[in-house]
Amino acid sequence: MTLRIVATPIASTIEFPAPREGAFDPALSDAIVPSPAREPALARLRDPAAVAVTTGQQPGLFTGPLYTIYKALSTAALARILERQWQRPVVPVFWVAGDDHDFAEASQASWIAGDGTVRTASLRPPEAPLTPMYRLPLGDAIDEVLSTLAADLPTSEFRDSTLHWLRRHYRPQATVAHSFAAALAELVAPAGVVCLDSTHPVVKRSAARHLVRALGLARELDRDLQDRADELRTAGVDPVVPVGDGATLVMLEGAQGRDRLVISNGGFMTRRSREQFDLDALQRLAAAEPERFSPNVLLRPVIESALLPTVAYMAGPSELAYLALTPPIYQRMRIPRQPALPRWSGLLIEPKVERVLQKFNLEISDLLEPSGTLEARLVRSQLPDEAVRALATLRGAIEAGYETLEKSAAEIDPTLARPVQGTKHQALAGLQDMEKKLVQHLKRRQEIELGQLAKARTLVLPDNKPQERVLTIASFLARYGPSLISDLSEAIEAWYATALEGALHPS
Repeated sequence: MTLRIVATPIASTIEFPAPREGAFDPALSDAIVPSPAREPALARLRDPAAVAVTTGQQPGLFTGPLYTIYKALSTAALARILERQWQRPVVPVFWVAGDDHDFAEASQASWIAGDGTVRTASLRPPEAPLTPMYRLPLGDAIDEVLSTLAADLPTSEFRDSTLHWLRRHYRPQATVAHSFAAALAELVAPAGVVCLDSTHPVVKRSAARHLVRALGLARELDRDLQDRADELRTAGVDPVVPVGDGATLVMLEGAQGRDRLVISNGGFMTRRSREQFDLDALQRLAAAEPERFSPNVLLRPVIESALLPTVAYMAGPSELAYLALTPPIYQRMRIPRQPALPRWSGLLIEPKVERVLQKFNLEISDLLEPSGTLEARLVRSQLPDEAVRALATLRGAIEAGYETLEKSAAEIDPTLARPVQGTKHQALAGLQDMEKKLVQHLKRRQEIELGQLAKARTLVLPDNKPQERVLTIASFLARYGPSLISDLSEAIEAWYATALEGALHPS
């Protein structure tokens, strides 16, 4: 048996993107992270007709959870389909949001340990909280985390090469963001994906004027977003991100780390450190120190569209929800809006899971049921037929007998109906207790089988969460090798080829 890839679509159909005009700014070439895909991609981006499919993510340890890889490979799949249909270069670009300051999310990685449980390892918290990840070194703790992972990986053909890949990029002196960008760029290069470092000075300089413009339009944008949020709520849609509270779409590195600029007294103020600025001061600061400015989650895709000729942004479920707020931002800032399309979602089904499915005659959907539901059903299925029949007969007899008794009691004295009901409930409860005892004894006899079932569930639903939101791809690469990336690429492209509405499907 080999690894099986199963799609769990976020959407069943996807609207086909529309072409756009625009050219890649060659000045941004320096921000493309080195990888085997870099030079071929830059050569194609220099074509005046070239466009891009983008996605993005904040840094994650060991490239973060699986969904990060799925986002990157989704851009590649859609780019290949669009390129064939449009007959023009379409380049997949991953925007590395190294400005992000969520250390808790960026600093941990999870995998399945040798005993079948979920192992999570983390870096040490920084001394200065809210520091952007592109400024924060990994520190010596990264060696401990790598050693923990190495100890959990079984001996295999690909174990050492996977560890070498991680150790090349995750070094104590490297920052959280740059290690993520370099490791991801190397991993997804075979699919043609390139990573763009959004914290590179050339990107910062190019983005600064758009960020200042967003500040100049802050009051209008605040009203627009409030109106849009109201529209969504009226339509029964949760806008997810709070808006209309005077917070701008721009972040500034201030005295207390990365901070939100909010409208205040005709100017602006950082939310936590309460530093005051007027628009002219922020404009001068953006010209002198553009690296201190960055967009928030709603403005980031708008900045991407301003800097890149992007025709689509591949988004996860939560992103799709809050990106529904963004149309007024594009309109107000007069920047072309690229549609947000759902990334691919799926499961990696390992041979050990397949064996459990076959043994118990199950489907993957059975393992995704709430914990305990499947186990209880399987244990009850082992009750002897005569016991099942006896329990059903007794339950039916109790219901029928007490129904007759209740009618008779009510005729004799209406006050007797309630005691009869209470006695019936006691009888049914006693029967249920006996069934529970039978099941409990069966559970003790089936501990090995139930343990196999629990381990299989952990592999597809670790910590009772979607696999793609918990596990790093590193442990899968160590077992199945680099061909996993090409296998995923093929599976993802095949799904998009059928899901895209308006595509020229082969007959």
